[in-house]
Amino acid sequence: MYYSTTYQSPLGMLTLACDGERLCGLWMEGQKYFGDTLPQAMTPKNDMPVFGAAKNWLDRYFAGRQPAIAELPLAPVGGEFRQHVWAVLCTIPYGTVVTYGRVAQEVAAKMHKKTMSSQAVGGAVGHNPISIIIPCHRVVGANGSLTGYSGGVAKKIKLLELEGADMSGLFVPQKGTAL
Repeated sequence: MYYSTTYQSPLGMLTLACDGERLCGLWMEGQKYFGDTLPQAMTPKNDMPVFGAAKNWLDRYFAGRQPAIAELPLAPVGGEFRQHVWAVLCTIPYGTVVTYGRVAQEVAAKMHKKTMSSQAVGGAVGHNPISIIIPCHRVVGANGSLTGYSGGVAKKIKLLELEGADMSGLFVPQKGTAL
């Protein structure tokens, strides 16, 4: 069984999901792939201890602090490949950005492969079910393009600015399928 609650953030309403003990989802209102990784519907239930911990984490994050991802019990639902990608995302330091290509290299190494498709990694990044906490907003195109955020490019920019990321080499693409 999966439970849900909401959290009012500076980016708008967030929906959190858990399996009773671990956080399984965090989606922004209107986000692509909202709830798509959960195998069943969520039942609203606000008083789960993991929700209290996650809301406290989010309060500190949005206050400009740097709460550690490891503080929260996370259980994103997905296959082995996606799990590898999401684990790599959790290693990206606060306030920094890396490219999809770099994430692909790290995932390839974890999976004992010579290479890995940046596009395949992009798909897994886009389906990250625990936005913000698993920091998919810290991944950019090789040329500095701020493409590919399922919560929307404007929210990606706000998160990076909140973290104090160097935005000087980054830009919003004028066209593309991932806007």
